[in-house]
This record gives sequence, C-alpha cells and structure tokens, in this order.
Amino acid sequence: MKALLSKAQSVVLPILLVSFWFPACARQLTPEQVIAGLHVPPGFTVTLYARDLPNVRSLALGDDGVVYAGSGASGKVYALQDKDNDGRADVRAVIAEGLTMPNGVAYKDGALYVAEISRIIRYDHIQQHLKNPPKPIVVYDKLPADRHHGWKYLRIGPDGKLYTAVGAPCNICDPDKPIYASLVRVSTDGSEFEIIARGIRNTVGFDWQPGTDALFFNDNGRDYLGDDLPPEELNRWSRVGEHFGYPYCHGGEIIDPDFGKGKQCADYTPPVWKYNAHIAPLGIRFYRGTQFPAHYRNQLFVAQHGSWNRSEPDGYRVALVSFKSGKAVSEEVFIDGWLSKNQGVLGRPVDILTLADGSLLISDDHLGVIYKVQYRA
Repeated sequence: MKALLSKAQSVVLPILLVSFWFPACARQLTPEQVIAGLHVPPGFTVTLYARDLPNVRSLALGDDGVVYAGSGASGKVYALQDKDNDGRADVRAVIAEGLTMPNGVAYKDGALYVAEISRIIRYDHIQQHLKNPPKPIVVYDKLPADRHHGWKYLRIGPDGKLYTAVGAPCNICDPDKPIYASLVRVSTDGSEFEIIARGIRNTVGFDWQPGTDALFFNDNGRDYLGDDLPPEELNRWSRVGEHFGYPYCHGGEIIDPDFGKGKQCADYTPPVWKYNAHIAPLGIRFYRGTQFPAHYRNQLFVAQHGSWNRSEPDGYRVALVSFKSGKAVSEEVFIDGWLSKNQGVLGRPVDILTLADGSLLISDDHLGVIYKVQYRA
C-alpha cells in the first residue's frame, strides 16, 4: 500500500501543486500580455513566433529555416516557418498527431526524427511533404514504455548518431534493468544501440560544447528531501560506462537516505554545475550565433521549467551558465517574469533553439507558444 501511495503521489501531487500556482487570473492573460511582463537585458526583445501549440516542447531546426516542434499530451509534431521574415511563423503544418508524448525532435539530411516514449521514428524527405507527410519509418522501438520520466529528448551528436535518455521509472528507486536512468545512443538506421552512461535520474536537455564537442546534460534531482535539496545538476559526459550517482548520491556530495547506505559519492562523477533545487532545468543550447554580444557567445542557455514542490516556487526562467577555459563558472538570469507574485505561473520555458540569424526561439508548454528573442544594439 505504501508503494502504491508513493507512486500515486508522484503522479498526482505535481498536478495538484502546480495547479495551485495557476490561478484563474493567470490563465486569462494573452501571450502578448505575458511577453509585456518579461524582463530581458538591455538591447534584447521578446516577440511571439508562434501560438496555439498545446504542450509544445522540444525544438529542432531543418533546412530553409523550418522549425520542428514536438509536444507532450497533445501527441502532435509541428512544422513552422517564417517565410516572409517578419519574425512570426506564417507556415504551419501538423506533421503527425496521435503519437505517444512525442517530446523529442531532431533533423538530419532531410529526415525528421521523433522520439516517443518507447520508440524513435523517422519521416524521410519531410520538407517536400510538410502538408502531406509520409508514413513514419520505425528506427528503434525497444525503449521502455513507462510514462514516469518517459519524456525523450532527442539530438544528433557530432558522430551522426541519435542521442536520447531513459529516465528512472520513479521518484527515487534502484531500477532492476540497466536501461533505466541512462543516456543512450543509436545509429540513424536503428543499429548499434548503446547505453553510454548511467545514474541519471531524468535528463530532458543536452548539447555539445563548441570547440570541444564535450556532451553536457541537465539532470533533474529527486523530490521529498526538502525545499533546497538536492541541487539540480549540469553534468559533462566523458566516457562510455560513466555513472553520475543516482540513486545513491546527489549533487556529488549528498548520500541518499534511502539508497545510499554503504555508498560513497567519490565513486561517481560529480556535476560540473549545481542549480537551485527543484527548478527543473530542461533544454539547453550553447549559443553559436553572432547576433548577441560577445558575453553570450559559446555560453550555455538553460530553460528552467520551474518547481512544482517547493513552498516558494523557483525557476520559470531562462538562465545563462558561463564557461571559462571549458569549465562552468557562473550562472545569471537571462529572461524571467513567467512567475508572478500576484498572478502565479504565467509560462514555463522548455527548450531553446538558435536560428540561422543568431536569434533564439524558446518553447513554453504552459502557454502553448514559442517566443523569439533578438538583440539590437
């Protein structure tokens, strides 16, 4: 009974507590009103790139500026394009619907790859068929079907392979199958599937550092250790077989009270940066553009989706983690204003994408929109 209650709490409590911070007045605000309340550094502007995209999640850039967007409960995958260059998407197509939480999207050589909970599928020659998409080809379909931490982020690595992750099927547990709590990769034809790292509770965002091609990824920490523990993590993957601590050690120094007996944090790879607890860092992108000032170039933008179980909510922002000599050295707020003391939660950033002109797109699954961020000196 205790186990069943714990499982039920892990599903129901996030809904109840997040709903507490979604008062009716917040839901009545238009995207334009929300944007008007956002805070950005001098010289930056935020505009609305696309709206009416329920549960919009991860983003990928195709040819000719076509943006592909995955979603959550809506089960849809979208294609968007700003053909008249006015800063708003004027071309919009539904690539797929009825999929199982198609969060992850990636694009390579004319093909769109989509990660559902238990499989990766591919749409060939997609740009020529935006209005009449072909039937998908199954690339790999042996991923677990658990919905708990089932979101799959998807990227193409420098080696041309597909990278995704399999979250832990729980808040805190020691999974009995190696596939859980792991980072994995597979060739684009579905061959050479490989678990490359373990001890990762739930990552829904990763990217490769310019100049080094080092893989960095976020990891969302466990719940029910209080408001301020454990810290959320930014990690750097270095070798196949690496273990990042979950469920035995958190933040590189906190032994888990339930599963850490007899373990030592020194046996696991520590994070390279620690965020505040429970902010839910999701999508990350190293900024490779040139539109933004030098301060932002090759630095890491982080979508902090926001807490559901803190007595004082935290996150609901886009942050910048700065690197020096290849190492993370500081964190600063880039955009905030999605959390209002008077109106509650107004938006929840999920993923970040750099466009060819150096502007950024940011998805928001709470409001169902994509923002565009530009800089003008």
